[in-house]
Amino acid sequence: MRHILSILGMVALAAFPAHAVELGEDGLHKPEWIRTTFKDMREDLGEAGAEGKRLLIIWEQRGCIYCTKMHEEIFPDPEIDALLREKYFVVQMNLFGDEEVTDFDGTTLPEKQMAQRWGVVFTPTMMFMPENVPEGVKASDAAVATMPGAFGKLTTKALLTWVLEKGYEGDEHFQKYLARKVAEEKG
Repeated sequence: MRHILSILGMVALAAFPAHAVELGEDGLHKPEWIRTTFKDMREDLGEAGAEGKRLLIIWEQRGCIYCTKMHEEIFPDPEIDALLREKYFVVQMNLFGDEEVTDFDGTTLPEKQMAQRWGVVFTPTMMFMPENVPEGVKASDAAVATMPGAFGKLTTKALLTWVLEKGYEGDEHFQKYLARKVAEEKG
């Protein structure tokens, strides 16, 4: 019986393979859509705009099981992957990293101190930036949406789409938008 269960388990894994994502020297996942930048938020926002994309900052840490879940199960979804590649300029931050980050207001700190400044305490955390940030504003105040945690495909796709549609400027709260999308999915 145990042999049959083992074979069934292998068949199930083969039918639903996890998408392995390369890890960098810092222990963070490195999908192709992560941008390597100098982590100057003003420059990154400018580059994103020049490409017609939205700036998305994603905070992660070495060994984060929720980050792994997102990278192996959620981000590889064809619709989510396409949104990330085609519509977003994604900059990865390390919650405990030492790389210098320059905030929109000109403040420069190591990643781990910038995480504290921005109030990031959980990984993954995705911070969605507006198309323009007023001078003197820090990223955590400028963000149009912040998603701390790992969520399912529908929630993640809905948030990526809601930001692109500028739902944050309208009257429909994201949770109501999500409920409507769930109802539409159920038909």
